[in-house]
Amino acid sequence: VFLHGWGADASDLAPLATVFNFPDFEYLFPNAPFRHPQVPNGRAWYALETPEYVGLPESRQLLKDWLLSLEESTEVPLERTFLAGFSQGGAMVLDVGLSLPLKGLCCLSGYLHSSPDFNTDTLPPVFIAHGTEDDRVPIQAAQKTQEILLAMGANVDYHEFAMGHEIPMPVLAAMNQFILSAKLE
Repeated sequence: VFLHGWGADASDLAPLATVFNFPDFEYLFPNAPFRHPQVPNGRAWYALETPEYVGLPESRQLLKDWLLSLEESTEVPLERTFLAGFSQGGAMVLDVGLSLPLKGLCCLSGYLHSSPDFNTDTLPPVFIAHGTEDDRVPIQAAQKTQEILLAMGANVDYHEFAMGHEIPMPVLAAMNQFILSAKLE
């Protein structure tokens, strides 16, 4: 499952299915629940233009409920499901995915909304990739996320790339390796 960023939609990341080309995977690219305030046909997981992140609780619950329903429709249990996201989608991956028994999480140019406030003995492994030149989500957000997740006992595969707010091939190659390694465990 791959979550798009703020202002994009599901079609934005769908071409990644051909880049990864895992023959035994099913790829799902859901749309965020809210219309973007400025981008025609753009979607948002919550309002970034307000400091309160209006819509986050609703989006969080909708995403969690949808993920929990997937096994019935796909016959793939959460324990074999990877949840990935870019930017705002990456934030949603961490916000919702850390509390679910997923196979792995991939956060690309994302961030934590706040320190997770739940206790769990089994955190999914987490892949984090971020650009040192990111002008939308500063690299410090990724570094702080790594610090918090490691303190929680998470297995974190952390990467910094000389890039901006984007997903270039070196990021996809590192993510591909993370997925292959986690899949074999």
